[in-house]
Amino acid sequence: MTNTIHRLMRPLAAAFVGALTTLAFAPYQLWPVAILSPLLLLLLLHKQSVKGAALIGYCWGLGQFGIGINWVHISIDTFGGMPKIASVSLMLLLVGYLAIYPALFAWALNRFFPTSGRGRLLLAAPALWLVSDWLRGWVMTGFPWLWLGYSQIDSPLANYAPLGGVELLTLMVMLSAGALALTLLSKSKTLLLIPAVIFAAGYGLNAARWVKPDTDKTTKVALIQGNIPQARKWLPSERWPTIMKYTDLTRENWDADIIIWPEAAVPAFEFELTSYLHNLDAAARLNHSTIITGILNQTDDKQYYNSVLALGDTPQGEYQYDVSRRFHKHHLLPFGEFVPFEDLLRPLAPFFNLPMSSFTAGDYIQPNIIASGHALTPALCYEIIFNEQVRANTTDDTDFLLTLSNDAWFGRSIGPLQHMEIARMRALELGKPLIRATNNGVTAVTDYRGQITAQIPQFETGVLRAELVPTRGQTPYHALGSWPLYMWTALAMLAGLLLQRRRHHPDADS
Repeated sequence: MTNTIHRLMRPLAAAFVGALTTLAFAPYQLWPVAILSPLLLLLLLHKQSVKGAALIGYCWGLGQFGIGINWVHISIDTFGGMPKIASVSLMLLLVGYLAIYPALFAWALNRFFPTSGRGRLLLAAPALWLVSDWLRGWVMTGFPWLWLGYSQIDSPLANYAPLGGVELLTLMVMLSAGALALTLLSKSKTLLLIPAVIFAAGYGLNAARWVKPDTDKTTKVALIQGNIPQARKWLPSERWPTIMKYTDLTRENWDADIIIWPEAAVPAFEFELTSYLHNLDAAARLNHSTIITGILNQTDDKQYYNSVLALGDTPQGEYQYDVSRRFHKHHLLPFGEFVPFEDLLRPLAPFFNLPMSSFTAGDYIQPNIIASGHALTPALCYEIIFNEQVRANTTDDTDFLLTLSNDAWFGRSIGPLQHMEIARMRALELGKPLIRATNNGVTAVTDYRGQITAQIPQFETGVLRAELVPTRGQTPYHALGSWPLYMWTALAMLAGLLLQRRRHHPDADS
């Protein structure tokens, strides 16, 4: 009995440490915790068997995702129509799946790099962490939420984002954690120079100016936050009250160059409202303004799209109903916008028949939206978390990043605040101001360094007025993407393996 309790101590400690990681992200933003948590994980993995390491990593993941994304349960429980036990079971299944990736990291680290030393903690651990993150962001369409780098948006490490994106920040977090772990294991204080240099360089990069503000193209925007209750949004009786609410708030802001409504702000298919949209387009053109709104589309062959529509001062001229000329969301949310293995799952529970859960994905790369002479890279809700997709759609002519969202599915949880934190990182990576319009918050704009310059309170009807200055030039990340990190990862793992082979006994480099 005593031995069993002793064996469970490390996995239980790992679960607690993983749960602490949530404090590093919004709304808490205690960014040092993002270094402390993997540091403690590395210490817990020290001299453990391969199976024991996998269990420790899995428990760390259960802690991180069980606490960090527990807000997903709100949408399942409140809108999914499932019994409580079924909704909790589905949430546990999701957390259990995501925990596989930290387990894979821990397993691979102790399987291929069992000997403590520089090769394990400074090369292999950061590289394997990136690989596990990339896998989590790709398998089954990906879920790259809570990458450690996001927690550093307000730390000195944030200045690495224009160089290598959120992955480079994650690498710097793991290098710092590895160096601190090696310091504790080897008692060599000189290793503290590694995180010291990393943070000093981060401070120094604050002076770098990768892009230049173009003050001649300053533009006025108005973001309308309708605050429509999710439970009533799609009721037929609420359609026109919702549409008129947005219309009335728009009339009060015709002096803005661009007026933005959130994701699926219009609770109807576009083909059902062509007369209304024609009139709204004419009014916008008369006032030399552009309205951008989320809207749903349906084709003749019964394909459904989550789309973005621009009306008014656009190159397309007078409004025409043409689904092929809309931006269509590419990265769809599993179960929310499409159901994997739907022939099997849809008959099982009402949750799998949520409204609008049979969308078709748009193209990976689509043209920027042109509004009042400005080019905007759109990303609908969930897909703002896919940094390489946003980068691929951002051109040299892009003025702003635009994300339309509806986080009303997640109530008053921390989910929408984490979502905003992720969006801020896209602005910093690409050196472009970001516009984020939502149904009930967080509605905000940032400058090209990812700093929020204006926002309105959550859960209130309101209009955010702001002036934005676009930028010219490219950040290194915009130009090169993640390829330099892919190459570093491969070389780091190769070097780590070579160092492992040269070791004669476990403590040679400690």
